[in-house]
Amino acid sequence: MKILVTGPDGVLGSNIVRELLSRNHEVSVLLFEEEKPSITLDGLPIQRFYGNIVNTQDLDKCIIGQDIVIHAAASTSVFPARNPFVNKVNIDGTENVIEACLKHNVGRMIYVGTANSFGYGDEQVPGKEGNPYLSARYGVDYMDSKQKAQEIVLDAVKNKGLQAIVVNPTYMIGPYDSRPSSGAMILAVHQGKIPGYSAGGKNFVAVKDAATAISNAITMGRIGECYILGNRNLTYQAAFNMIAETINGKPVKRKLSNFIVKGYGAMNSFFAKIFKYYPGVTKELAIISCERHYYSPEKARKEIGLPETPIEEAIQECYDWFKENGYLENK
Repeated sequence: MKILVTGPDGVLGSNIVRELLSRNHEVSVLLFEEEKPSITLDGLPIQRFYGNIVNTQDLDKCIIGQDIVIHAAASTSVFPARNPFVNKVNIDGTENVIEACLKHNVGRMIYVGTANSFGYGDEQVPGKEGNPYLSARYGVDYMDSKQKAQEIVLDAVKNKGLQAIVVNPTYMIGPYDSRPSSGAMILAVHQGKIPGYSAGGKNFVAVKDAATAISNAITMGRIGECYILGNRNLTYQAAFNMIAETINGKPVKRKLSNFIVKGYGAMNSFFAKIFKYYPGVTKELAIISCERHYYSPEKARKEIGLPETPIEEAIQECYDWFKENGYLENK
């Protein structure tokens, strides 16, 4: 099949492209015209288009003739929390992709959302597809825009005949994390820069498992359905210590009170606005880190063949990629 991937050079997109190539699909990618070329796509037999999903002409050029579109492009910026650019990319851009898919009779669109678009749960009752959205209370446009874009996709399925499904990854770990994104947690443990752990937790998944499930969704899954792509629910204490054990780093032993964590986040956001830098922890992220956002991936395992790679293996693969590409040199 002829398949277009938007957002192909992120950690997820880079793994999706490789999985599609391993299945002998004809892969095209849409790269953001203003970004530097990513090392994660070097040498791959793919067709490259350059443009912006907010530009309909750019989308027409790359979507015409495609059988499948995997829409993974998004702005993941969380600072400032309210950001018109994030809404333009994630909402308007997704609307443009939908209209281009309808215009050019694409067989199926796979929209890559986020598990945060569903209400989270706890250890006993983890969140699942269909749970009401709870994260609006954080006031973060990234979360709100992804949830809104998901609604737009599902509405287009219902009212415009769009052939689409939604996949909702949790926190993905694995190789080809060139920015780095989620792998920054592994680098921080390696460098001994984690002062302690907060009371919260989240669901973790190997990025290659998410890529496999998304590739399966080309022919599997039900139109108009959503699928949470996750694996293990872990506290931050358990996650940090799993990373430390896997990469032979130092365990994180100190528990930080919610007061300290939230105070640090608020202070960091305040000074970031004054001195114009992008903070690693914002006021909103600090609040989230004190809570447990757990999810169940059972639906995706049953319907689109989501694998269950151990998180330790995903950590090791991410660490090895960092090592091979010089990310560990400044320990």
